[in-house]
Amino acid sequence: MSETRRETEDETVTRLRHGEVDAIAAIYDLYGGLAFSVALRVLGDRQKAEDVTQEAFVNLWKHAGHFDQSKGSLRTWLLTIVRNRAIDALRGQGARDRAELPLIESHPAHSQEGAGGDPWHTVAASMEAQAVREAIASLPAEQRQVVELAYYGGYTHQEIARFVRLPLGTVKGRMRLALEKLHSYLVGRGLISAN
Repeated sequence: MSETRRETEDETVTRLRHGEVDAIAAIYDLYGGLAFSVALRVLGDRQKAEDVTQEAFVNLWKHAGHFDQSKGSLRTWLLTIVRNRAIDALRGQGARDRAELPLIESHPAHSQEGAGGDPWHTVAASMEAQAVREAIASLPAEQRQVVELAYYGGYTHQEIARFVRLPLGTVKGRMRLALEKLHSYLVGRGLISAN
């Protein structure tokens, strides 16, 4: 990024912190298209991506005082907000979709075994899914980020490296450590075997 562009972003952030409405418009002009692209990539739905992008900019406006330039650029902060909101939208949609499916379609054990299916299979599957969510939540933020981008967002390691502006080897290392921790977590709870 050129020094002139950096100064412009710094000035815009200062104006945003002072509550100047045109500052959010300037940020949208700079990053609105990119933010929408990230949301669309995660969600695969234009309307939902527009909603998430709008929510992200509202969040940016409301929490401008929390932005710390020493931790990264405004672009990175905004795109992290967009990605997190998109992932939250995916999780929420998945829960709603599961709730709307008939029991037979959402639980293959019942459809294969008929009315005499094993209800404990359903309970076990639900417990496993909850354990995986807890395991992911227990990861350090930088490891959780690459796992969520890969598994919820569908990004490749190379795309993640570009998105978070890290070397590919660092992304792969974080992914490996995260998967090892997830494995240990699930083994420790007896949900998978150690082999």
